[in-house]
Amino acid sequence: MTYQLYRNTTLGNTLQESLDELIQIQQISPNLALRVLLQFDRAINQALATKVRTKISFKASKLNTYRFCDNVWTFLMSDVEFKEVQDFAQVDKLKIVACDGRGEDTRQR
Repeated sequence: MTYQLYRNTTLGNTLQESLDELIQIQQISPNLALRVLLQFDRAINQALATKVRTKISFKASKLNTYRFCDNVWTFLMSDVEFKEVQDFAQVDKLKIVACDGRGEDTRQR
């Protein structure tokens, strides 16, 4: 199972816009564009699961909303501080969408 969350990133949006343009000028079929998006979903999920090792800590002044639906957690927070070793950043609002990153075969049932 791959999540389509990353289609809403700058990279994902740019890919979709490029595919739409190629469809409009009849360079590719809509079916091929869909296959490219599905491959993007698989590749980005795999890359984030296996290649990213950076850890960061954060602290929020307030947890505004949280929900758990269809095995996906969503957290909305305000006044959040991020720390990574010596780097520090602060944001007014933060939305975290957390999904199970393990593959189907490693999930406990």
